[in-house]
Amino acid sequence: MEKFTKLSGIAAPLPLINVDTDMIIPKQFLKTIQRSGLGKNLFDEMRYGDDGAEIPDFVLNKPAYRNAQILVAGENFGCGSSREHAPWALLDFGIRCVIAPSFADIFFNNCFKNGILPIVLPQEEVDKLMDDAERGANAVVTVDLENQTITGPDGGSIAFEVDAFSKHCLMNGLDDIGLTLEKSSAIEAFETRAAQSRPWV
Repeated sequence: MEKFTKLSGIAAPLPLINVDTDMIIPKQFLKTIQRSGLGKNLFDEMRYGDDGAEIPDFVLNKPAYRNAQILVAGENFGCGSSREHAPWALLDFGIRCVIAPSFADIFFNNCFKNGILPIVLPQEEVDKLMDDAERGANAVVTVDLENQTITGPDGGSIAFEVDAFSKHCLMNGLDDIGLTLEKSSAIEAFETRAAQSRPWV
């Protein structure tokens, strides 16, 4: 998993509440177990018309936001089913950070496990960042995980909270497998002892 330490990128505004995982990645795209390739179908039903053509007014189809790395959203983001494909699709598109007043718990935790930083802020702070994000190509926001700050285009800074363990995992690029491999020496020592004491197993 790619490390997350400091991110400076375009912030895209998505001022919608209760964006569920089926809106993030519709169910017809869940057949794959590959983490790559889902970005093109992120927000599929909002991004494309019935004929497959892009809907120009959708934020991620606008030229200024096609390479957005930060998403500023409304409350209860990621609600609905627990599909891990939702953070996969965001990440494959290029989104590394989602900022919202609240998240669905399972989606929130899945973000950390997939290299995305979900940040919970009071509504008034989200409103400020939403306003910043409306600036298009000038909506460059910097997220500093080590210092737990968000800096807007005008230099104003907002502090955010993050669980210490989740922060450690993101900053070191550790998913569940990575965390397990940190204990590889202890695991190998246990297996050696087990093989010696129980050779018949």
